[in-house]
Amino acid sequence: MSMPFYVAPEQVMKDRADYARKGISRGRSLVAAICVEGIVVCAENPSSTLRKVSEIYDRIAFAGVGKYNEFDQLRISGVRAADLKGYSFSREDVDARSLANQYAQILGQVFTHEMKPLEVEILVAEVGAEAAEDQLFHLLYDGTVIDETAFAVLGGDAETVAERVKAGLGDGPDLGTALRVAASALSGPDRTLVAADLEVALLDRAAARRCFRRLDDAEVSVALAVEPPALPGADAPVEDAAPDAPATDEPA
Repeated sequence: MSMPFYVAPEQVMKDRADYARKGISRGRSLVAAICVEGIVVCAENPSSTLRKVSEIYDRIAFAGVGKYNEFDQLRISGVRAADLKGYSFSREDVDARSLANQYAQILGQVFTHEMKPLEVEILVAEVGAEAAEDQLFHLLYDGTVIDETAFAVLGGDAETVAERVKAGLGDGPDLGTALRVAASALSGPDRTLVAADLEVALLDRAAARRCFRRLDDAEVSVALAVEPPALPGADAPVEDAAPDAPATDEPA
């Protein structure tokens, strides 16, 4: 009887982590930011059919990067868990924290016991009545949960993108500012992303019940504009003196 090869547990975990990170780095990054209007999620996604940002429940959104089929399965399981809990108890009992804990258990179980880890990073966001009540839970491929504050960045180039977002976001930005900063951070200095290249969704703080809303290309284009369109006559020159004022350079 042949003896199986021995591999140190540390090496197994390291190999799985490297494998998952390589798979995630091949995808496009995603930025979520808290703004005055709610929580905006901006992802580089030129596809109009494969969604990286989706609704989970009334005030909760889901976003993922990495392998689409894997994080979409997680999205479906989250929708089912939220619907079951809301139906069995109350809609107010469904919160992002409990969903993030369930996702962490799934990701950690797969990472520890399965041959291949899930090549995904996911975000569970919940908008509150005030900005201080907003929640952003960033989950890694191994089940690690990170409670983000003002913004969250997912994807392979997360550190570089996060530095750009932190430098430009500021305190209490509005939707247009947050979206422009997110798009600029995702594109970097060498590219320019337009509305057709982005998938943008907003958890609207002012909505009564279902807060998730997708922004179409027209809304994104307006928000990405650095300056608002000028009103007719707004740029008319201002006269220094009244038309009937006497000239001062004529000889006496």
